[in-house]
Amino acid sequence: MNATNPYASPQSTVADGAGEEYGEVRVFSASGRLGRVRYLGYGMAVNLIVWFAFMLLGLIASVVPSQATNIVVGIIGVGLYIAVIVVAFMLMVQRIHDFDTSGWLALLMLVPLVNVIFGLLLLFLPGTTGRNRFGAKPPPNSTGVIVLAALVPIAVFVIGILAAIAIPAYNQYIERAKAQQQQGQLQTQPYQSPPSAQR
Repeated sequence: MNATNPYASPQSTVADGAGEEYGEVRVFSASGRLGRVRYLGYGMAVNLIVWFAFMLLGLIASVVPSQATNIVVGIIGVGLYIAVIVVAFMLMVQRIHDFDTSGWLALLMLVPLVNVIFGLLLLFLPGTTGRNRFGAKPPPNSTGVIVLAALVPIAVFVIGILAAIAIPAYNQYIERAKAQQQQGQLQTQPYQSPPSAQR
């Protein structure tokens, strides 16, 4: 005789999303998928690394001022700039794959005005649920990714404040420099007597 109770609660553990397949996250690849939050977070991480690298290069150029140092720093800076463009393009292609579209649409970022609308779509358009033709859905976001993504609006806000302070100050500086330059030109011109006095 079977002694199991048909009304007893199940004994096996049931986890949310058990058996769900997630794709592998690859930053330096144009294959796979990338969600919105991870796209923002990884983009912010790349920007932070590049800002730090450029600050370090500027420090090296100021500490060791020579023509050779300037050339080396310039070459490294151009290489970093190209690397950032390549990584940003790869992240963008993966983000486009997330809503089941060809990565070639990333070329729209080269078209003025269209790139603004397309950039907003990359930030707000949700990915397809489940697997699509570019692979399984991206894994859940880690705490680090969420923190990096949260830094983006903070960075935009801080940059906006700095720009609101710096741009008027720079314009005032330019106006003062032009006024001083005009005064200097007036002082260096030789004195010429009026035409009535020369007669």
